[in-house]
Amino acid sequence: MTSTPAPPYLAVIFTNRRAGWGESDVDAAYGAAAQRMEELARTIPGYMGIESARSDDGVGITVSYWETEDAIAEWRGHPEHLDVQASGRADWYEWCELRVAPVERAASFP
Repeated sequence: MTSTPAPPYLAVIFTNRRAGWGESDVDAAYGAAAQRMEELARTIPGYMGIESARSDDGVGITVSYWETEDAIAEWRGHPEHLDVQASGRADWYEWCELRVAPVERAASFP
């Protein structure tokens, strides 16, 4: 779980269904790309963290947290990220959807 500071901040919510889910070669390539994207996102000023989950049928939700719209724009336009997005549309996803939302309130407990 990602620990974020007190709101406000922005959440980028990416939902998808993986194509080739459960095929070891596809899963390995996807996992490597996902790990690289998380490493790369950490280099963007304003990146705050990420949480991700995937169901048994390949549906996934990834939420990344950002301080500003400018930080999100920098991430969205990063050349390596753009290449991976193209691979996702061509090879890894049956469908995907992206939402950006402000987080105005948050609560947690141990």
